[in-house]
Amino acid sequence: MPRIVTLTLNPTVDKSTTADHIIPDQKLRCAAPRFEPGGGGINVSRALRRLGSESVAVFPAGGPTGQQLQELLAQEQIQQLPIAIAGRTRENFIVVDSSSSQQYRFGMPGTELTMAEQQQVLAALQALPEAPEFLVISGSLPPGVEPDFLAEIVRWAKQAGTKVIADTSGPALQRVLQEGVYLIKPNVGELSKMAGVEELDNLAVTEAAQQLVRDSKAEVVVVSLGPQGACVVTADTIDHIPAPAVKKRSTVGAGDSMVAGLVHGLSTGLSLPETARLGVACGSAATMNPGTELFRKPDVDRLYAWLCQTLPAQAV
Repeated sequence: MPRIVTLTLNPTVDKSTTADHIIPDQKLRCAAPRFEPGGGGINVSRALRRLGSESVAVFPAGGPTGQQLQELLAQEQIQQLPIAIAGRTRENFIVVDSSSSQQYRFGMPGTELTMAEQQQVLAALQALPEAPEFLVISGSLPPGVEPDFLAEIVRWAKQAGTKVIADTSGPALQRVLQEGVYLIKPNVGELSKMAGVEELDNLAVTEAAQQLVRDSKAEVVVVSLGPQGACVVTADTIDHIPAPAVKKRSTVGAGDSMVAGLVHGLSTGLSLPETARLGVACGSAATMNPGTELFRKPDVDRLYAWLCQTLPAQAV
């Protein structure tokens, strides 16, 4: 049984294509579509596989799109635990204008998850042969799911001795933090909302993250600073990590890739400074690829080696 389980309550099949020019009121000739499994936790599982870590992807699936999602994951050799639902799994649509390299992303609403189906998801987690070391809760909530359901999952995980890593936003994240989790990865905007202010400067970012730790809402806060890198805060450490200079082609999947790097590092025994740098390396490497593609392992290795030169002296 893998030590890592990912939970995606609002999964999707990402359908992407390219067109020479995107012009209104014209019939657009598109390239053959590409289909990829999507959704926060699912992308984390896919990225973990590239790093050499096994995980189990837990998600609701229904209809032809749900079947396609399972087939796509099987092609990538991702261990999966789908929960059958009455509704149809959603499909997102991405078009890249090849004349400008601009990307247009159309996100469809998720399928409603009934109360009975939500309990089936929880029952599937509780029925795992053994409790995982890490549970990654990532992505948005579909219609019908209240933040209290995530709180129920977090309480089960903590009672089972599982470390919860939450990468969601809005009321869902606020509710999860009330229960207390092991690690969160907010960006500056999300951290600002948690702090109740419009914006945060670098000093205020650190203070806001420290307050979350002091309030026992998270043991580790990894703040994604975009082109400025990341800041990692625990009860007794503050670590600023620079972002490598790379040519960015797309930011799609960068956050999920960063989470995968963090989980891989934690599960393989890297120190927290090393783990954080692996996360930044994975997120940065993902931006080097066009469209919805995740990172390439050689890019991660090269960026991680560079970032390790910035390790604090006590971590070397």
